Amino acid sequence: MPTTPPAPTPPVPPPSVPAPPGPTEVDERFTAPPEDRGWTTAYLPAWSSRAAAAARVRTDAEGLHLTVPPEHPVWCPDLHHPPLRVSAVQSGSWSGPVGSTRGQQPFRAGLRVREEQPARWAYTPHHGRVEVTCRAVVGPGSMFSAWLIGIEDVPERSGEICLVEVFGDTVRTEPDGTVTVALGSGVHPFRDPALREDFTAPRTALDVAGLHTYAVDWRPDGVTFEVDGVPTRTVRRAPDYPVQLVLGVFDFPDLRHDPAGPAVPELVVTRVRGTAAQ
Repeated sequence: MPTTPPAPTPPVPPPSVPAPPGPTEVDERFTAPPEDRGWTTAYLPAWSSRAAAAARVRTDAEGLHLTVPPEHPVWCPDLHHPPLRVSAVQSGSWSGPVGSTRGQQPFRAGLRVREEQPARWAYTPHHGRVEVTCRAVVGPGSMFSAWLIGIEDVPERSGEICLVEVFGDTVRTEPDGTVTVALGSGVHPFRDPALREDFTAPRTALDVAGLHTYAVDWRPDGVTFEVDGVPTRTVRRAPDYPVQLVLGVFDFPDLRHDPAGPAVPELVVTRVRGTAAQ
């Protein structure tokens, strides 16, 4: 008796992708809580949870205040080493379901999503000019940064453009009274095979306790970095896909060896301005 051939196995659908990215331009002065404008006030919450990774954040007439008080919890204490505390906001967020590996900026192999994150897009540029005006209080054991990172709808779209990164232990007052820092900026490829590591932190006369505007002019042929309107360097390879902006202040408890350092590291952002490429 003839047998009926088995039905073909249906193809496995590809993983779902996040909702389409959000606005490509922004002029944010943080006069209202950033969550009200679509920002996520937790640092990479998929690997932790929105509650466990929540920023210590407030807004006032000056703008956005991010702080790391001594009682602030350690982020992902069982996964991230060395231990760190962080208050950060990000202009995009999403993840796959709990137990999946689909999430943003995995910091070690084998990470699994602990809390699924709905797609939220407050600002996701793809080329253009991005400016962050801010001031920071940091010391030994703390740092601040502002960076653009691929939204990682696929793992390869993960490259980073770092506008500014300053570790407090590099802040130095020179004999003539000038304050200098190791001023970090550049590109990190992470899982993007089209990019290469191009990051530097030259000693620069700059007092990060005062307001400064850190900016990038990002185009298909590369990205130019600026501080207060003055170009500092150009990188010829940069991400070529939508990115999101992350603003954060970090504290490393194991490195807090200087009692003269600030008890509460703080990042104050007065404005984020982003314009599309012309």
